[in-house]
Amino acid sequence: METPEQDFLKAGGDAAESRMRGSNQSGLRAHNKRAVLSLIRRNGRLAKAEIARRTGLSPQTASVIMRALEAEELVVRDQPQRGRVGQPSIPMRLNPDGAFSLGLKIGRRSVDLVLMDFVGRIRGHERVAYPYPRVREVLDFVASAEPKLRSLLSPKLDKRITGLGVALPYELWSWADEIAAPPGAMEEWRDFDIQAMLATVTDLPVNVANDATAACAAENVFGATGSADFIYFFVGAFVGGGIVMNGDLVAGRLGNAGAVGSMPVPRGEGGSAQLINFASLHLLEKMYEAEGGDALALWRGSVSWESFGPLLEAWLDRAAWGLAHAVVSACSVYDFESAVIDGRFPQNVRARLVEKTAAAIRGINQQGLSPVTVREGTIGLDAREIGSASLPFFAHYLLDHRVFLTEPE
Repeated sequence: METPEQDFLKAGGDAAESRMRGSNQSGLRAHNKRAVLSLIRRNGRLAKAEIARRTGLSPQTASVIMRALEAEELVVRDQPQRGRVGQPSIPMRLNPDGAFSLGLKIGRRSVDLVLMDFVGRIRGHERVAYPYPRVREVLDFVASAEPKLRSLLSPKLDKRITGLGVALPYELWSWADEIAAPPGAMEEWRDFDIQAMLATVTDLPVNVANDATAACAAENVFGATGSADFIYFFVGAFVGGGIVMNGDLVAGRLGNAGAVGSMPVPRGEGGSAQLINFASLHLLEKMYEAEGGDALALWRGSVSWESFGPLLEAWLDRAAWGLAHAVVSACSVYDFESAVIDGRFPQNVRARLVEKTAAAIRGINQQGLSPVTVREGTIGLDAREIGSASLPFFAHYLLDHRVFLTEPE
């Protein structure tokens, strides 16, 4: 049985092939190339006959497209597969060196820039932690970090850098009080044109997305969750998330779908608060700071998570309580198969948070709801960075129905 993505590709392929003799052949050819690359990316490797079958393109058209992609070095031949009869089929896979992108994650406590190859592997990573984000500091960081990362590639491969993807929180300026920024210090972000300003420090085209949406896209595109319907939570300085339905990332009418940090969660002592008040590393910072610790050490990587001791256990219990209620509330709106939890913490901490969240869900009345499985995310610490770096690939090579992005006209 074909997946929703394959149905989409086949529908697009049927329509495209029926119009190949029309006046828009170049646009249709580009669509078909994107469809084929998207299908190979989703499946890892595919032979030409299988590509033709899944897309609905004729074998001849599929062969022409594959030859073009191979000539552009976007795909390479894998080891031949011998069947029972006939010639062995030769599967094609994405060429890791076929294209590259840079991904910029602007966070509330740190800024990261990564160099990523065409199959989603991070080739280089630069990072700076700060008390709160300042425009000039971020621009200076990009101006310094970009040449370092590009120097990791040969001149030939450097020309294959497709663009710069940017992931940052929705309304970044509105979190000033929560991260103890000086009054008015973050107002500069309110009317900040990120694309125009980055053009002053890089010559690459820029694509922009919400940071949690980008993380969800990374899980959906490069992860191994194995689910086509899930609600996603990424626990960073604050918690955010995304929604995937039938394999597609749902952006929402205004691009703010999956704003899980704003979901109401009941307090044990009565009343309610938003999920960000339960499942955010900002809370662990505060707890650590109250005992005389350096809150920013959490972001510099200069403190071991084990050193938090009972503080970490208390935070995990609180975060699990909030996430459990958020998951159950979300499942009353849509019958998600899974709830995926990832974040900016070590894998063992993520595993414990998932375990505690699943246990907390079992203690909530779920009458009338479909069962949901709580899973660990499979991308990890770099989910937002990988998500941001995937934006240029969707803008130029892949079908972009999965990610909400913007690009200058």
